[in-house]
Amino acid sequence: MGTIKKCLTVEDLRQRAQRRLPKMFFDYIESGSWQEQSLARNRLDLDAIGLTQRVAAGLPALSARGQMLGQDVRLPCAIAPTGLGGMMYADGEIHAARAAQNFGVPYTLSTMSICAIEDVALAVEQPFWFQLYVMRDRDFCFQLIDRARAVNCSALVLTVDLPLMGQRHRDIRNGLSAPPKPTLANLLDLATRPAWVWDFISAKHRGFGNIKSYENAASDTASLSAWIGEQFDPGISWDDVARFREHWGDRPFIVKGIMHPADAEAAIQAGADAIVVSNHGGRQLDGAASPISALPEIVQRVGGSAEIWMDSGIRSGQDLLKALALGAKGVMLGRAFLYGLAAGGEAGVTRCLEIIEQELISSMGLCGVGRIDDITSAVIAARR
Repeated sequence: MGTIKKCLTVEDLRQRAQRRLPKMFFDYIESGSWQEQSLARNRLDLDAIGLTQRVAAGLPALSARGQMLGQDVRLPCAIAPTGLGGMMYADGEIHAARAAQNFGVPYTLSTMSICAIEDVALAVEQPFWFQLYVMRDRDFCFQLIDRARAVNCSALVLTVDLPLMGQRHRDIRNGLSAPPKPTLANLLDLATRPAWVWDFISAKHRGFGNIKSYENAASDTASLSAWIGEQFDPGISWDDVARFREHWGDRPFIVKGIMHPADAEAAIQAGADAIVVSNHGGRQLDGAASPISALPEIVQRVGGSAEIWMDSGIRSGQDLLKALALGAKGVMLGRAFLYGLAAGGEAGVTRCLEIIEQELISSMGLCGVGRIDDITSAVIAARR
């Protein structure tokens, strides 16, 4: 815990994660699709946005507290759904969910998590969110929704930007699987990661907990990309989205993976209470625009009809401030929290959230803003 506290930036957590993780799992966090142009653009476009410094603003006590879909949050961000959390740290989804709960932000469990919905529910006291990928077997999708509702998940996040997987060269070269296959290359790599190996041996959960009952799913999912290619459905339509919304009931429904204003409108018409502007962290369509560049037009088109959030590229409190200034009501943290999880489990995720909160509050104060609700586009300076 003390060592984690020495991390001052998300980059510090990233470096600790790289030292601790087997190569295939660190590359899984880092990778984008094809030539990774969109992966790079996500960060370049955020970095290009300047901030306006203001002084003598007579600010009251600074606060980053806000709301997301009516839920009070300590910080306007949620933990994004990410697969393989339990490969980053033993029983990793449980660690991340506890960290989010204790810090005061929402946690989203992925369909492709290592710990099952029911395992996470037993480990926390407050409801969390569940994320659904659309599979060819619609009955299984509805079963997952029913399981999420049975353990009182408070929101459903439907990811619509992965009807098929963008080719991620690092994962293919590494032969990504969970758990890793006992090849010579993997065994040599694991020999240099004794802390991770010990945690993996002691873990209660090692396969994909939510899909192990799926008759076509191998428990170790020997090739993740091949399995997704076989099971995920490129035929998803807005009618499907509306049916999932109806089956979920009256709890909040979030559609993630929107990059075009017309799709934002369609998502809201299908019943979305919030949408997430996202290019899947640069892991799907390489060459796609960055979410921070797509955000303003989407906010202008539908901002009054649903909450608009953003993910992909958020690594700091200043990134969060820029997203809020351009119209987002909140963000989702993906890679940033995974670095913390891999670096130190629950304590690492907590440290990630603390870092982003501290950076956000300091930056708000230096921009002459004391509260989340007072952040406007006036915070944004000319792009560098």
